[in-house]
Amino acid sequence: MTPRSFLRGACAALVLCSAAAASFAAEFPAPRPGNWVVRDFKFHTGEVLPELKLAYQTVGNPNGEPVLVLHGTTGSSASMLSQAFAGELFGAGQPLDASRYFIILPDAIGTGQSSKPSDGLRMKFPKYNYDDMVEAQHRLVTEHLGIKHLRLVIGNSMGGMQTWMWAQKYPGMMDVAVPMASLPTPMSGRNWMLRRLLTESIRRDPAWNNGNYTTQPPSAQFASVFFATATNGGNYSYMRAGPSRERADAALEARLKPGAFTGDANDHLLQWESSADYNPSTGLEKISATLLAINSADDERNPVELGILEREIKRVKNGRAYVIPGSDQTLGHGTTANARFWKQELDAVMKSAPRLGQ
Repeated sequence: MTPRSFLRGACAALVLCSAAAASFAAEFPAPRPGNWVVRDFKFHTGEVLPELKLAYQTVGNPNGEPVLVLHGTTGSSASMLSQAFAGELFGAGQPLDASRYFIILPDAIGTGQSSKPSDGLRMKFPKYNYDDMVEAQHRLVTEHLGIKHLRLVIGNSMGGMQTWMWAQKYPGMMDVAVPMASLPTPMSGRNWMLRRLLTESIRRDPAWNNGNYTTQPPSAQFASVFFATATNGGNYSYMRAGPSRERADAALEARLKPGAFTGDANDHLLQWESSADYNPSTGLEKISATLLAINSADDERNPVELGILEREIKRVKNGRAYVIPGSDQTLGHGTTANARFWKQELDAVMKSAPRLGQ
């Protein structure tokens, strides 16, 4: 099957996407915050942090089937509690109904309320990678929460890449794995080039001062806006936002105005650099969970025309791919943050996938 025919097949699902788009978000139980401190956490570099704080939120019945939800780069558990995501999934009768499932949403190392450079260590904070983040998530789930088996691991963007890692690193621990907006191949191509340009922009800014700045270096905001504009959003949405040069300028100025960037340059620097050695391609045959990979046809970071997902999914014995057709409703790499485009696919796999832990 060629990439073109693969995409044609995915387009048959457009009716389902449109139907899902017409649904409304539902109320879900209030999240409960939690924290756990790991003593003497050893990173892949050999560095040791005496106390690594791991923050998380949970939604739903603690006695329900456990589900792990992983967020994207520069995000946090809070970013997965939006109406566009949680509001389409966690409510009564929805695919991850919180009365039935116990939903765990960790803040990855370096993000949210978990330990991060801006807490005080700045660039003395250990140089973590995705392996460190996944290990910390696994320890949180097993050691702190006492959970030995998960019904589902689902993640978006960085969380999608980490879902690929979870599925092969802990193959017997989940029934279902749903990596989204990601590929099971080494970080490479334009995706890496633009990440590298983002981090180099910060490092080469004199105001960064090796991480010892007193005010946020201007490069952090500018590089982040440039990266997001180049790799996220979709052609249709940018044309809607900027149908003329004047409107496009106004949309861009809103992103560049003082105060629009609320992150920290050191935090962002390590968050983006943590993806450098991502490469789950060697262990795809180890995956035993039912795996549903979800990407969008207009994803700027994971172009469907390269045929990578189509090729690699064949190596996963219980795997299949679902590609959301590009349309005037999709948002490029940001499409999968909106569960209305794919929640029917998730619902079907949750109902059909065998329970490997039983």
